Amino acid sequence: MVRVEMTPHLYRFFPALEKLEIEVPTGSVAEVVQAIDNIAPGFCDYVLDERGALRRHVLIGVNDTVVFDRKTLSDQVADGGTVYIFQSLTGG
Repeated sequence: MVRVEMTPHLYRFFPALEKLEIEVPTGSVAEVVQAIDNIAPGFCDYVLDERGALRRHVLIGVNDTVVFDRKTLSDQVADGGTVYIFQSLTGG
C-alpha cells in the first residue's frame, strides 16, 4: 500500500479526505491519483487538466523526489512509499 499526504487546504474542497489516513494500492502516480478520486469524486478534475496532466500549480512528490512525468504520471510508487500532493496558492 501507498500512503498519501496532502496540503490541508485541499480538505476544504474534499472534506471526505480530511479525517482519513489515506492508503491506496501501489502503482503509477496516475493510479494513485485515480484511487483518491474513487474516495473523493472530483479530485482528478481538481489536480489534473483535461489531458490528464498535472495542473500548473500542482506538485506531486514520491518519497523525497518530485515526479518527473507531469504529463502521464507514469512514475511508479513502491509498496510502503508516500505520495505528497501540494498545490501552490497564488493571488494577492
